[in-house]
Amino acid sequence: MQAGNTYYRTSEDLPDQVPLFPLTGALLLPGGRMPLNIFEPRYLEMIDAAMSGSRLVGMIQPRLDGALRDDGEPELCEIGCLGRVTSFAETGDGRYLVSLQGICRFRVLDEIPTRTPFRICRIAGFAADLDEERNTADVDRGALLKAFRAYLEANSLEADWESISRAENATLVNALSMMSPYGAAEKQALLEAPDLKTRAETLIAITEMALARDRDDFSTSLQ
Repeated sequence: MQAGNTYYRTSEDLPDQVPLFPLTGALLLPGGRMPLNIFEPRYLEMIDAAMSGSRLVGMIQPRLDGALRDDGEPELCEIGCLGRVTSFAETGDGRYLVSLQGICRFRVLDEIPTRTPFRICRIAGFAADLDEERNTADVDRGALLKAFRAYLEANSLEADWESISRAENATLVNALSMMSPYGAAEKQALLEAPDLKTRAETLIAITEMALARDRDDFSTSLQ
């Protein structure tokens, strides 16, 4: 796995702690790219710290049940995704426009007490995610594209099918998962899928359920 000029090949290349950016509904996956518009002061400081060091940030969702710590900060999901800042720009009004490239998923081990306004956790990276060829041949590409096409048609949306047809399985599955319009719980399920094959199957199942729900809602509206 390559991000910028830094290579990540084994677990030894991964950090054991990382600043966290909790964001509901955000899904970063290995190899994927996520644009971020940073404006909150503590996260501007987080990006400053990342840019002066490893350029690594941990994307993670607040816990799905909405639980809060005693200080009012959200409890976090156990699993997130490590991303490296691969592009960075400042705006005239004090915002940062950055792009993260997904490296690998991680599990939060514990939170580190810190005086920084942003949170830092010890993590254990999913080293298996660094193998880009893992389980790519097992993906049911036809079923995935069929479900994706049906969803687009049902919602009068278009896609660049030429680019989609050229995409490798890993790129296709992760890109479709990241751009999917589903909620926080579905995004977390896609993130936590143990391998690419299971992630593709999960995305197909979620899409088919969404299509069935839309059909039921349409039928109900006609009654």
